[in-house]
Amino acid sequence: MKHILVYGDSMSWGLIPGTRQRLPFEFRWPGVMEIALNGQGRDVRVIEECLNGRRTAWDDPFKPGRKGLDGLAQRMESHSPLDLVIIMLGTNDFQAAHANNAFLSAQGIAALITAIRTAPIEPGMPVPPILVVAPPPVDEPCGPNAPKFVETRARSQGLNDAYRKVCELMGCRFLDAGQVISVSKIDGVHVDKDQHILFGKEMAAFVAGLV
Repeated sequence: MKHILVYGDSMSWGLIPGTRQRLPFEFRWPGVMEIALNGQGRDVRVIEECLNGRRTAWDDPFKPGRKGLDGLAQRMESHSPLDLVIIMLGTNDFQAAHANNAFLSAQGIAALITAIRTAPIEPGMPVPPILVVAPPPVDEPCGPNAPKFVETRARSQGLNDAYRKVCELMGCRFLDAGQVISVSKIDGVHVDKDQHILFGKEMAAFVAGLV
């Protein structure tokens, strides 16, 4: 059996736009990906490590545990051996509490890549390949969470290109989710069910060549 770790935030957790509810496993993209890969005759298990509000390398000043770097090495230990790690983070780096730009968020991704590759996994266990996914661009945020994402759209411009450059430099695979899906009109930040399904199928096709 192949094991794939998805390290993400609320977009991968499956938060339903405009609510605090969660899509069922079979409708959020990691689940769609697993089902599609197994439907191709592959033996794959997707491990979801997704936390609402997670950043790459920054703390949430109001909620503990949202810094993606914290505990990542231990997660690598606990889930090894792994055949692939997928990182899909970045949107929360641009919350109003931070003064980040695309370059700084990409440096956060680079730090996560390094943490994965240097994690103290058991001797003889493989260091897994890494796939970095740039999240789809935020639209105009609306609803209760809108104040969190003031100016996010402007400050996150060029995030996909910044991530691509980091991946080229560090030898990781890269995928731009914004070329496949778009965020919901309901809140301008998260992804509707139909987009989860679409993206999960696209990811299955992409990942099939990696595991």
